[in-house]
Amino acid sequence: MAFVTARASGRFELRESVRTATGPRSRTLATFTRLTPDVVERARARARRPLDDDAVRRSARRAGASVEDSAANAAAARLLAEIGNGGTLRPVLTRLLRAAIGSPEAATDAERAAGAWLGRSLAERGLALRDLLDLTDHLPPAKRGTALGYPSLEARRD
Repeated sequence: MAFVTARASGRFELRESVRTATGPRSRTLATFTRLTPDVVERARARARRPLDDDAVRRSARRAGASVEDSAANAAAARLLAEIGNGGTLRPVLTRLLRAAIGSPEAATDAERAAGAWLGRSLAERGLALRDLLDLTDHLPPAKRGTALGYPSLEARRD
């Protein structure tokens, strides 16, 4: 089983658990600051068992490592950002994309809202967050001393 662990230096290690005669051990397959496909390939060459790319990426994210998206995910994000900025696709490309994806389910409202931020810079995201935090400073304070009124658990007798 492969897993990612953080080092004190700010780097990360992709490690593999192995059984030995003296008990379980882990060995380093690769060290990195950003998980890229090259890092995974280097680790795959050293691993004793097959690596699951998705599991490695999930483990890296759990450890707090920066993970480079696959080429397909990066291209999809760029396409969605372009469409969000007013770009359009030819109808034949739209049909081909729908056929290639093969999923009839629509995105949720939350996913569509998050999709609007694809391709935005960290500075733009930071300014939006600052604006949101400034907005909360201008909300009226909650009234103090008034208890929340919860309905009684007993049946009402009208």
